[in-house]
Amino acid sequence: MKVTVIDGQGGKMGSMIIERIKNTALPCELIAIGTNSIAASAMLKAGADAGASGENPVIAACRDADVIIGPIGIIAADSLLGEVTPAMAVAVGQSKAKKLLLPVNLCGNIIVGTGSTPMAKLISQAVDELEKLCK
Repeated sequence: MKVTVIDGQGGKMGSMIIERIKNTALPCELIAIGTNSIAASAMLKAGADAGASGENPVIAACRDADVIIGPIGIIAADSLLGEVTPAMAVAVGQSKAKKLLLPVNLCGNIIVGTGSTPMAKLISQAVDELEKLCK
């Protein structure tokens, strides 16, 4: 199973997700795609199998991913402080991959009903869902 983790800014959330997946030892290939080079680098350091940054890598990775994990902003153009381009948002949205989107209420996207769930709990829930998909 090919899992693409997309994150931006400093890549902290993506790094935490990758570390948790690696620690769970799920049978998947982990591809880290940063909306910038700092995020990609952080996710590679966290243990991703491969990684890249920028608009075209997001578009290319979405074509053959089985699962895409990232903040809800990856499906909204101009989110993550403008790091998500319209082409990136379309690529994620149109991908046939299952999408595990974390309701991060930052950068103008507020998901009503999610409360203030701590990041660690959101990541735990996302990895639990990935584990179900791997079975």
